[in-house]
Order: sequence, then C-alpha cells, then structure tokens
Amino acid sequence: MLSSKNEQNQAKYAYFLLDFAQNCVVMSCNMQPTSRPSPGSRAEIRMDRPPLPHMPTEDAPLDLFLAGSIFFDIVFTGLPHDPRPGTEVWAGGMGSLPGGIANLAVAAARLGLRTGLSAGFGDDAYGQWTWSLLEQQEHINLSRSRTFKGWHSAVTVSLAVEGDRSMITHGHPAPISQLEMVGKPPASRALMAELGSEIANPGEETWWRASALEGATVFADVGWDPSEKWDPAALAELELCHAFLPNHVEAMAYTRTDTPESALSALADRVPLAIVTRGRDGAIAVDSTTGETASVPSLPVESVDPTGAGDVFAAGIVVGTLAGWPLEQRLLFSSLCSALAVQHFGGSLASPGWGDIADWWERTKRAASGNAEAAATAQRYGFLGDIVNQVSHTAVRRAEATFGLLTEVEKHAP
Repeated sequence: MLSSKNEQNQAKYAYFLLDFAQNCVVMSCNMQPTSRPSPGSRAEIRMDRPPLPHMPTEDAPLDLFLAGSIFFDIVFTGLPHDPRPGTEVWAGGMGSLPGGIANLAVAAARLGLRTGLSAGFGDDAYGQWTWSLLEQQEHINLSRSRTFKGWHSAVTVSLAVEGDRSMITHGHPAPISQLEMVGKPPASRALMAELGSEIANPGEETWWRASALEGATVFADVGWDPSEKWDPAALAELELCHAFLPNHVEAMAYTRTDTPESALSALADRVPLAIVTRGRDGAIAVDSTTGETASVPSLPVESVDPTGAGDVFAAGIVVGTLAGWPLEQRLLFSSLCSALAVQHFGGSLASPGWGDIADWWERTKRAASGNAEAAATAQRYGFLGDIVNQVSHTAVRRAEATFGLLTEVEKHAP
C-alpha cells in the first residue's frame, strides 16, 4: 500500500509513462507493414521504391548514414499572427513528430534510401516514442544510436506563420560526443554531415572526417549561426566533401557576397557539387564533375508548414546524385519533394514517399490537357514518367503528424 499522496502521484505517473510508450500510435496513410528483416541485410532492400538507374543494392549495407541531434517537435500551424506579449493565439492545426536530424533521415527513408542514423535518445516517453516511430514505421537503422538513462529529450515548439516559422527549443548536450557515439561509421554509399562543429567544439574531430579521407561521398549542410558572425572557418572541411547545400542567406553570409549567384560561384571553386537554395525563387547549382550548371524555379504551392523543407530537398539531391541523374533533374526532383512536404504540417512526417510523387504526377498529367501552367510543369517533369510508372500502388506515402493516447492516467491508478 502506498504511504503518501506523493508516492501515489509518482505511481500514477509511472503507469502513465508505461502506457504512453506502449500505446502511442501514429495515424498513417498507406504506410508499409513494420515486419521487416534486419536493417542492412540483402532482404532489407526497399521493394516499394522504383528501380532507379545506377542504384546498386549490394555495394554497401546502407545508402545514406547521418548523425545529429533528435528533437521532439510540437508544431502549431494556421496561426493568424505571431503571439504578442500578454496575448493568446489559437492555432488551426497541431502535430507532434520527431525533429532535428530525424527530418532528413525520414525524408531519405521515404524516398527508398536505406538510411542509418546515429543520435542520442532520452529515456522519457518522448524518446521512446521517437525511437519506435523511426525504427518500426520508417525502417531507419538505429544500430549506432543510444538511449541515455536520466537524460530527457530535447523539445522544440515550432510556430508556422505566413510561410515561415519561429521556434522555441529546450534541451541539453548529449552525454557523449557524436564521434564516440558513431565510432567508425558503417559502410554507406553516402554520408550527410553538418559543417561548423569544429568551431563549437574546438579540438574535437568530426565523426565523418576519417571516412571522408578514405573516399566516402559526403553531402554537407551548415547550421544557422545564431551569432550571425558567419565565420568562414566553418567551411574549412569543404575540401573533404562532394556536395554543399546551403540556403541563399547562409551562402552569401559565409562567402561575403551580395547575390546567390556570386555565392554559388565562390562555393563551386571549393566543392564539386555546389547548390544554393533560394526558397520561393527555386535553386541554382554547379556540378564540376559533369560540367553542368542549372537553375530551376520552385513549384508554386500554398505552404502550410515549411519545417524541414531543406532536409527534404537534401534527401532528393542525394537520391538523384546516387542515381546518376542530370543536374537539372536532381534540382527539379528535390524542389518537387520540398513542395509536396510544405503543403502539409509535420516536418519529418510530411516528407513525401514515392506513392505521393506518383500521385502528384498523375494529377499533373490529367490537369495538363486543359491548363497551360500544368502542361508546362508536366513537360518540365517529364523525366519522372518512366520512373513513377514502376511505382507500386502500395508505395510509401506520408503519415499524419500526430499521436494519441489510448488511455488516460486515472485509468491506471493503483
């Protein structure tokens, strides 16, 4: 028998966490069954993706490996304006989902890449739910991830207003470094890295450096600099990378240039594949390995939640590059993936799968017969025809960004 009210409350909370972890469910739309062989095995290769050209399946256990920080994101959408001090604003929509590095991991997995992730997870209900979702629903290999006892999950609240977002985050550094957590990265066709960590952690080697020196194909991004100093030293390791994908603000700030085009030119001198995203103005790129340059517009869509749009774009670039597509097609495909994602709230869980891409292609072809703009879009994206024709009707589609409790705390009171 429990001797105090405090002990009774603790017991209720313990039952609540147990029920939370066991009964949180993600409402999915046509997602694949969770019974799968072990990640990295030959049988684990995703059969719901189209057979992309030049995508061998036996040269490495993984297509993409990445490491970073996981956040439990709570996203509010449909806000009429930013909250002002002393006021309350009601949102039109709300969702909960894995955030941070999970945005890119989920986007890559949805596009059929065999994806491995190294991250620290809290041992709280948020961490347990996030691990379960990534491993069981999204089929991401978490063999290099760890759960830390007594370490709580980082939480971000994202407010989507007028096509942009603001965020509030609370969290603590992981108990060990990414290098210690990853160890020697597993064999993978590509790595995704974030530049600038050597500035934040001087003297600490980045987890991907050794693999890059051995010839790994590294796609790099750079995080937002809250100090807005934009130290060029953050790009010191570009020489080890195959591709760099900053947005136009970051690109101009780090290169000390005045236009996205000038920034791209400066970056193209330092990395084989330089890409600068320009939001609603599309993307520009130079691939010195093929001698290609390209500029593509964005798809005009109504943006509900831009959270993770850059990660979805990056996943598309990895797919197109590994598949050997021409540069313009890589940019178009990545812009399409981003456009499909921002029309739904939910960051990582709004990432499109091949089923969503096939659905969009069929709608666009049907609209092309009576709409000049749709006809131009269908012509521009004509390269998708042969690919999506091979997509199964059961191919992966996005999931809703929410979870629900099947029971309440009081029902488990002792």
